Amino acid sequence: MTHDHDLVLRPTSAQTEAALNPPPGRNGGDLVVETLAGLGATTVFGLPGQHALGMFDALRRSDLRYVGLRVENNAGFAADAYGRITGEAAPLLLSTGPGALTSLAALQEAAAASAPVLAIGSQIPTAGLGGGRHGYLHELPDQAASFRGVVKSVHTVRAQSQIPSAIAAAWKSALTAPHGPVWVEIPQDVLLAPASLPVVTGVDATPDELVPRPELTAVAADLLSRAARPAIIAGGGVVRADASGKLRLLAERLSAPVVTTFGGKGAFPWEHPLSLQSWLEDRHTTDFLEDADVLLVVGSGLGELSSNYHTFKPRGRVVQIEADLGKLESNHPALGIHADARLALQALLETVEEREDPAAPERVRDLLARVRARLASQDLGLEQQVLASVRRALPADAPSFWDMTILAYWAWSAFDAKSPNTMHSAQGAGGLGYGFPAALGAAAADPTRPVLAVSGDGGALYSIAELATARQYDLNVTWLIVDDGGYGILREYMSDAFGQATGTELTRPDYVALAESFGVPGVRTSPETLEADLAEALASPGPSVVVLPAVLRMFAPTHLG
Repeated sequence: MTHDHDLVLRPTSAQTEAALNPPPGRNGGDLVVETLAGLGATTVFGLPGQHALGMFDALRRSDLRYVGLRVENNAGFAADAYGRITGEAAPLLLSTGPGALTSLAALQEAAAASAPVLAIGSQIPTAGLGGGRHGYLHELPDQAASFRGVVKSVHTVRAQSQIPSAIAAAWKSALTAPHGPVWVEIPQDVLLAPASLPVVTGVDATPDELVPRPELTAVAADLLSRAARPAIIAGGGVVRADASGKLRLLAERLSAPVVTTFGGKGAFPWEHPLSLQSWLEDRHTTDFLEDADVLLVVGSGLGELSSNYHTFKPRGRVVQIEADLGKLESNHPALGIHADARLALQALLETVEEREDPAAPERVRDLLARVRARLASQDLGLEQQVLASVRRALPADAPSFWDMTILAYWAWSAFDAKSPNTMHSAQGAGGLGYGFPAALGAAAADPTRPVLAVSGDGGALYSIAELATARQYDLNVTWLIVDDGGYGILREYMSDAFGQATGTELTRPDYVALAESFGVPGVRTSPETLEADLAEALASPGPSVVVLPAVLRMFAPTHLG
């Protein structure tokens, strides 16, 4: 009789030989990169720093591909996008103190968007740990404390033997739903010390499955099957779980209209007869969702942007499927199901009864007509023309990454992502500078497709240094910069609120000349020539910049009463 605890993995003869005779010249950094390779990583992002040099020296002896950015925050954005595109935990190698702290805004975005990032930072030498003031370079009393409120989990190493297990635990944490960034820190002396441990092989860090409780999905299926006016809100959790196909099957079986959140773009076909598209910042859509007698919310916490700035007040029964326990029923009472979206949707598909509602598509068409009529009354032809030109120029399967800029705010509501996991933005945490470095990470993940980055001139100034990265690695990214002379959306907000704007106007460079100084082709375009210029840039291999001088406006808000 064999028990589980009797099962032991026996090393092969080659593994035994490698263990008994590890190659010379290794250090603690080798244990880091060997563990990453054993987990399946192929690409790492980051910046070297004095305390982290042991890891970077070890990269020279590994098969891992290194993509080095110029600012740690941008390296974090690149790793975030790599994680979103591949579904893998993207390693991010950082140095101590200022280098580590500079990544925090990017890690906040990864946390908000549930992007798997495995951040590994160095620490001051072991002798300096514990909160005393020893005066080491980059010293902080408690570096990990700066990360605990941002990342999903923190893992601290004090000896080389702890490295493989700590990194494997962090990897598992990053990839267990909900995905997210994690932090590992290793002291400088541990990374630099000669390694006598065997080469790391066969690392197992299989993420746990987050399975729904069957009694809850049974109740949810009954509510949906008997609903008179069901509706579905599909969030980013549907995209991350690769569950868009199951969502479509469920919506069709229930004849339930579907709206996608800004983080869930592409989770449901834009032109489907049941598609309410993404007009969440529209009172007509808010009213429609409030009128649902059963509302299924999948992979969304119904936060500020997904609830029309918390003006959404559901009158019917809410069923919420959410992998992030902290988001479950955080904004509205619901039948809360703590589960991965894919597994929960599969459970519903196995138990719901088919429901026919021939009137549902007509209700969807009426809602979208009212949205279009509201926009048509606001003289927003330029904005719609620019967004339509971008959509026509961008290949259907090409990813796009949008900074916090007016054109992106339009895209959240009005852009057809064409397919899941192709449109991404910084709407989770809302920091500037996301678009271009994130696009670089996506291009590193999949060099076979062009990638589009969209920024305003204010956000672009956060990322200019990464033109050097784009050129150094010849990454296939086209960067569209909408130049309106400042922080356009803040200018609009302040003018509306106070009658005039303060601190929003910017002196900025000639972006075309600046791009060309990096060896990156640039072109200045116009709304009339944007589609052709953008299509040409996207079709050309390597990096490029397209600059559109234009002052765009937002559509009128509907949440102010």
